[in-house]
Amino acid sequence: MLHIVDDEDVIRDALEWLAQSRGLAARGHAGGQAFLDALGEQAQTADGADGASGARGDCVLLDVRMPGMNGIAVFDQLVARGLLARLPVIFLTGHGDVPMAVDSLKRGAFDFFEKPFNDNQLMDRVEEAMAASRKAAGAAAVHARLATLSAREREVLDLILAGNMNKVVADKLGISMRTVEVHRAHIFDKMQVKTAVELAGLLK
Repeated sequence: MLHIVDDEDVIRDALEWLAQSRGLAARGHAGGQAFLDALGEQAQTADGADGASGARGDCVLLDVRMPGMNGIAVFDQLVARGLLARLPVIFLTGHGDVPMAVDSLKRGAFDFFEKPFNDNQLMDRVEEAMAASRKAAGAAAVHARLATLSAREREVLDLILAGNMNKVVADKLGISMRTVEVHRAHIFDKMQVKTAVELAGLLK
């Protein structure tokens, strides 16, 4: 989802049209607080990193100058919540806002575009940001699955990834092959894979 945060209706509408011309879902927000409120509602109904939003990636087009909560304040909130990887921010700035935007880049913003901007270049960067968001969401999902493994399952996992057969794993851990097979089945189930090759690809 592309979130467009700008207080000017005409800009929001134009950017939503641009996004749709690229086949991207977009949602406009008339101000910083409205966006954060919508984000809170989305978090309450989302399935987590494996949910639909994470699967397609997200991006925030964020105007710097807005009445009420400005873009920098919104960005600070996203930083504080640790959301920049899942919600990459591209700032839309006026000439006088460039130093603020550059400072935000140093703090993790994905990019900034000075108005007036090139439509195609902006949408290219939006798609790159959404790809980065998808990658971050995927990594978070894998990390969450790993966290469900027991200490013994992690030991078996490491030995499987090292290319050891069940008998070797059993010998190294001093357990039966049947126990290894049970652990292996649990690992594959929790990690949502069917083969050791798929498992290795997931964790590379």
